[in-house]
Amino acid sequence: MSLIVQKYGGTSVADAERIRRVAARVATTRRAGNDVIVVVSAMGGTTDQLIDLARQVSPSPPGREMDMLLTAGERIAMALLAIAIHEEGVEAVSFTGSQAGILTDSSHGQAKIQEIRSFRVQESLKEGKVVIVAGFQGVDPESKDVTTLGRGGSDATAVALAAANHADVCEIYTDVDGVFTADPRIVADARKLDEVSFEEMLELAATGAKVLMLRSVEFGRNFNIPLHVRSSFHDGPGTWVKETTMEQAIISAISHDTSEAKVTVRGVPDRPGVAAALFEPLAAREVNVDMIVQNVSEDGTTDISFTVPTEHVPVAKEVTEKVIVEIEAAGVDVDEAVARVSVVGAGMKSHPGVAAKMFRVLASNGINIEMISTSSIRISCVVALDQIEEAVRVLHAAFEPPRMVGGL
Repeated sequence: MSLIVQKYGGTSVADAERIRRVAARVATTRRAGNDVIVVVSAMGGTTDQLIDLARQVSPSPPGREMDMLLTAGERIAMALLAIAIHEEGVEAVSFTGSQAGILTDSSHGQAKIQEIRSFRVQESLKEGKVVIVAGFQGVDPESKDVTTLGRGGSDATAVALAAANHADVCEIYTDVDGVFTADPRIVADARKLDEVSFEEMLELAATGAKVLMLRSVEFGRNFNIPLHVRSSFHDGPGTWVKETTMEQAIISAISHDTSEAKVTVRGVPDRPGVAAALFEPLAAREVNVDMIVQNVSEDGTTDISFTVPTEHVPVAKEVTEKVIVEIEAAGVDVDEAVARVSVVGAGMKSHPGVAAKMFRVLASNGINIEMISTSSIRISCVVALDQIEEAVRVLHAAFEPPRMVGGL
């Protein structure tokens, strides 16, 4: 008997008919002799509606109360799914994150899972029940307050539960067929990947691919839990994310992210400690800084540019405007009309020239590069926002990732 964890996103449980469809799939999996844990997101659009309601009441609602509010969406979905599974003739029980033993730190809105105590989950599985757990949430064991894990947190819930309960596989059901070589809405001939390594998926998730939350991939890699990303609307195979794959393609996929802004601090004195004086206050305010570029000029000053999520721009601007007074910098500029495009592939480790080809392709299509960042399997460029879709298309055509992936 296998233990299978299934996660269903908001679009998969958006209405009663889709909930019944999910219930039928879960019941079929249980009748096949498998133990089943289901993690469910709020019904499609519910979380956004609750956020909108909160902002109508207050422009800056307290984090604790926002977590109390937002977790209601998953509780509704889990109870409805449990009812639907009972209608299929299969016993099921629903748990909130705290009831399932998901313990987190105290960071409201972006809590991290610290431990999972699966006593109630294990007891219910032994009784032959399908266990349904509300995604996206946990509890701070110190304060006993409900916490949320941030956008996409249900993915992290599912993979963490799979790891804690030694599941054989974690299936992530969504509204797409799997992981593609590029966003199919931009690249018409983008192809679904049969499989991708944890290493590649980490880079794709970090550079804009929304199909999996970054932390869920980290859980999968750390505990070696195979992930199967597949559509909730049909029974076809999706994309396997796992430790070892077939011989790596040079480039597996092109990803992009339009949710970042570029902050430039101008005229920074070129002396030791200045960078720390800038980035330590940003870290203290939990601003996620990604790409960083420093250019030293002949007059003894430097410009430091870095990217942050657009949602962090107000705080980043507030912090940097204070810091530039202390470090005697000339000023700060914020550009939100930028985006990032990345080529990702484990095969580039042993194939020189990928960066040069990427830069040449962008240049020959009139796309200027504003910032560059690299890892051993990823090259990212910041370009103008109004050129991002063209950048994705021309790079996809140039590297032709569909032909380079074994099995496609």
